[in-house]
Amino acid sequence: MRSPVVLVLASGRGERFAAAGGEGSKLQALLAGVPVLQRTLQAVRASALDWHLEDAPHPGMGDSIAAAVRATRGAGGWLVLPGDLPLVQPQTLQAVAAALAGHCVVLPRFGGQRGHPVGFPAECGDALAALAGEQGAAALVRASAAAGRVHVLDLDDAGIVTDIDTPADLARAQELLRRQ
Repeated sequence: MRSPVVLVLASGRGERFAAAGGEGSKLQALLAGVPVLQRTLQAVRASALDWHLEDAPHPGMGDSIAAAVRATRGAGGWLVLPGDLPLVQPQTLQAVAAALAGHCVVLPRFGGQRGHPVGFPAECGDALAALAGEQGAAALVRASAAAGRVHVLDLDDAGIVTDIDTPADLARAQELLRRQ
């Protein structure tokens, strides 16, 4: 069986970060001296899963996911991971990848809150490759849920819900990292 690929999405413009007073790109903002995107990529590399960085400019998250899926067409599935989740743990990525068997969508959850990466098996490839717009794969997740083809995976990893959209988010991530 082919392995899933982690799709690291780094195409966004980070407008909320700048609007909230952040300087520069949120993905290049420093978290304990390391850029946010580099921290995310460190976890991805440590997971030992195949991965693809989608950092070309795209009009929306759906377009970014579609481009990344088309670039990794032979994958055994995909884990969609926004690049602004610097505290995600490598074992979380492995757990989502392992949970893909037999499910159309794997939704990780921490403390009752849905997070990332969302896992999609290979059979979702055509639908993912056709995505466009700002909503990402939300419609595919809803359709899979309506068909009873979703697996909620409860995890003990606050990193799956700790995204960096504002300077306050960055400060909160810094505090969580300090406590680890």
